[in-house]
Amino acid sequence: MSTLLLRGGVVVTGEPGPPASALLVRDGVVAWVGATDQLPEHAGAADEILDLDGALVTPGFSDAHVHLTMTGQGLDGVDLSGTTSIPEVLRLVEDAARRGRGRPVYAHSWDETRWAEQRPVTAAELDRASYGGVVYMPRIDAHSASVSTAMSTIARARDLDGWDPTGVVSRDAFAAVTNAFTSSIAPDDRARHLELALGAAAAHGLTLLHETGATHLTSHEDIKEVLAAGQAEGVPDVVSYWGHLVGDEESAAELAAYLGVLGLAGDLCADGSFGSFTAHLGTPYLDGEGCGYGYLTVDEVRDHVVACTRAGLQAGGHVIGDEALRTMAAGFRAAAEVVGADAVRARRHRWEHVELPDAEVLATMADLGIWASVQPAFDSTWGGTESLYAARLGPERALAAVPLRSMLDAGVRIALGSDSPVTPLGPWAAVRAAAWHHNEAQRITVAEAFTAHTRGGYELAGLDGGLLRVGAPATLVVWDDGRGGPVETDPATGLPVLDAPDHPLPVARLTVVAGSTAHEKEPT
Repeated sequence: MSTLLLRGGVVVTGEPGPPASALLVRDGVVAWVGATDQLPEHAGAADEILDLDGALVTPGFSDAHVHLTMTGQGLDGVDLSGTTSIPEVLRLVEDAARRGRGRPVYAHSWDETRWAEQRPVTAAELDRASYGGVVYMPRIDAHSASVSTAMSTIARARDLDGWDPTGVVSRDAFAAVTNAFTSSIAPDDRARHLELALGAAAAHGLTLLHETGATHLTSHEDIKEVLAAGQAEGVPDVVSYWGHLVGDEESAAELAAYLGVLGLAGDLCADGSFGSFTAHLGTPYLDGEGCGYGYLTVDEVRDHVVACTRAGLQAGGHVIGDEALRTMAAGFRAAAEVVGADAVRARRHRWEHVELPDAEVLATMADLGIWASVQPAFDSTWGGTESLYAARLGPERALAAVPLRSMLDAGVRIALGSDSPVTPLGPWAAVRAAAWHHNEAQRITVAEAFTAHTRGGYELAGLDGGLLRVGAPATLVVWDDGRGGPVETDPATGLPVLDAPDHPLPVARLTVVAGSTAHEKEPT
């Protein structure tokens, strides 16, 4: 039986009360937690002793919405998130095409609102840059893409809804090119992508990941491989959801059992995104035509929720715009009339993103026990009065987006995440973003955000985690300030002081999952 003693630090257990300073792990389980000067006599005989020198220890974080293969692809592909012009993008695509010698090019995370030209790249431009090759270039929100002629031809996207002759695809055409590209990934490449993604997650102190797949993003084969990768020792745990609409209990149970998923939720899209003009709004976009798109009806939502509830599964979907949220709320209320509100509450159904809910929608969520899987980085990246959301929605609606304080005050349970690769993995960045929401009225405390990003994600998945207490798995992270020194913490809570929207963030020194090391930073 192996034992590990961590002593002389700031140990945040995730439970009420001041932090401890020492923790004893025996055979992968927390055996004792308390003050260093009150260590039990046998602790000195531990197989390994780690003197923390004031370092911070916390439960592992959970990311409640990720796309792991896509995250690994992004780490292995061409990152366009920092580009400022189309010529710069085309140079990067050409460089990748030359290096790959004809292999498909995956270039991702672009945002035309940050480019001088203020427009997407065209197929003709990608054809020239890639010498006629296959280029798949998803926008940062993963709801539209620029594609080369070869890519659109392979996907047969030209007669589908969302096809634009310039080579920019959304809706059905986007799903077609995404499926065509991801289905061509070789098994060895997928394994490498998953290894990269899981390693990056552990390096950020993430110990549980909610994979949220759907046919417009990936495949049955991929979701199974993701789950298998998350079962290995020394990597973050993985649970998964599949976004597929069903109408009866038998179909729901059969599909969930086949895939090994917790629910038919995640990226079952009720609408799209603000960036791609596809989130469904009650009033039009300011800088585009129309109100976006609603992909589900009230009756479809009702039947899906009834089927999942009766099958013992979590239901839900990707829902962003105010009109789409009203449709979802109406569908869930209708489902509750069929199976009973108590049955709906018992299943911990979940909605992803939940960016523009009104008070009635929040009341429905609270009443029916619907969780919100939320990404604070959406506000820190695109929110406020001078960024993408303001351009698309106007300042008032932009400041109303991602209403964290309103959710908590309404009694809605939240779990935080990244939607990686849409925004990068990084739980402390999300905690900081939640505490420094562009709208002061929607800010939540560091402690509230920390709980939602640790215990919240575990609870949403139906797991007992996100806490360091006796008998719990030793799933924890040791943090420093990035230079090997201790993190500045609040004496009352033990949590980091994040007193500015750009305050430096803790860096994971050691990540442990159920007693096994998943990440260890090289000494500085």
